[in-house]
Amino acid sequence: MTELTPLQKEIASALEQLKEKSLITEALLAKKVRENAKIQGKNKAGISLKDLDSCIQYLAENKSLSYALHLNSANDILIKKEETWKLLEGDAKKRRQSSEKSMSVLTNGDLRSKASGGKSLQKRSDRKKLNVRSYEEYE
Repeated sequence: MTELTPLQKEIASALEQLKEKSLITEALLAKKVRENAKIQGKNKAGISLKDLDSCIQYLAENKSLSYALHLNSANDILIKKEETWKLLEGDAKKRRQSSEKSMSVLTNGDLRSKASGGKSLQKRSDRKKLNVRSYEEYE
């Protein structure tokens, strides 16, 4: 097993924190990852199947936590606690990968911008407007 990327480490730690639950939705997991990593924005972003596969396999091999991945009709990932770990296969995997092309997912770049002290989202400030009656301010 190769080393996990920073995002995959965040996903794995979030799964460890949620290990008491028997069913974890993708939305709940993504929320926990954003909360732990202090990622601002991307509130609707999901988790990439490739990243989740690596985390499920890593947790099964190293932490003896076994989860099985399932896909609902809306192509949302459901993570169930089971005896043996299982990844998505065949048609379900293809469906999910094609739906990821049109959705927003969390990436390592989201973590990098936070770690590098990137600018946080700011609202536009009100611009000073030129008042013809009192133009002395602008001289």
